[in-house]
Amino acid sequence: MTRNELRPVIKLRSTAGTGYTYVTTKNRRNDPDRLTLRKYDPIVRSHVPFREER
Repeated sequence: MTRNELRPVIKLRSTAGTGYTYVTTKNRRNDPDRLTLRKYDPIVRSHVPFREER
């Protein structure tokens, strides 16, 4: 992934408290606030909300 000011690399941390993370990019122009995505957490073995950490 290239480093770009418009599409920064972010870490998504599980809200289940397991410490599991995903790494992705986001478009700052479309999503200026913190991003929340519902993704799979293999430690809990279910889909939980993942929130952007800074």
